[in-house]
Amino acid sequence: RHLRPGILQFTRTMESVIASARQRWQSKRPLSYSLLLSAIIIAMTILGGHTPFTAYGEDMPPKGEIMNERAGIITVQGNPLTLLGNEVKIGDKAPDFEVTDNDMAPVTFASFRGKTCIIASVPSLETNTCDLETRRFNDEAGKLGPDVTILTISMDLPFTQKRWCGAAGVDKVQTLSDYKDASFGSAYGVLVKETKLLARTIFVVDREGTVRYIQIVPDISQEPDYNSVLDAVKKLK
Repeated sequence: RHLRPGILQFTRTMESVIASARQRWQSKRPLSYSLLLSAIIIAMTILGGHTPFTAYGEDMPPKGEIMNERAGIITVQGNPLTLLGNEVKIGDKAPDFEVTDNDMAPVTFASFRGKTCIIASVPSLETNTCDLETRRFNDEAGKLGPDVTILTISMDLPFTQKRWCGAAGVDKVQTLSDYKDASFGSAYGVLVKETKLLARTIFVVDREGTVRYIQIVPDISQEPDYNSVLDAVKKLK
């Protein structure tokens, strides 16, 4: 299998973006979502819609199945985006999925059965909005008690999530990575077609595994309605 011509241009483009991101990281300034999105769009344009780690002619999902598409639901700063995967509705049994924890171990959602779960998907922990959101949920986690588990899922690599949690002092929210095959993103219909990142969404699942609340943030660059999420969880306690 051959990689699409243009990988050299992609590499050079990303080098400059990474250099900028490194400067921001060293100065402890979170990377803005707009910068991250711009980098990905440039890369995807150069590669004709393929990621640099994907063989030419092979797209998401990796097994070749056709994903459902939903348009007109989310934007980023006014620009429309497309969601991929199966739509989940309130009252549905929460689909199982497999993600990776900070120590590279597989984790299935079925392992959390018996607890009320807040599942928050975010584009990247190293962006301003995702940083603020995950810190906020970490603060709220202590108030909700041991019967409520908060999972934050992104496409960040596991060691990136682990580093971020250590730097941010986040120890009550469990961060999980969907980087391997977008198992969560496709099962819950929140994989963004244009970026292959996850949309900003929140699902509340009760102890029996039923979806009781869904929030899909209309503009992915904005924070969610925290009070609405917390009210939904308190009703289940």
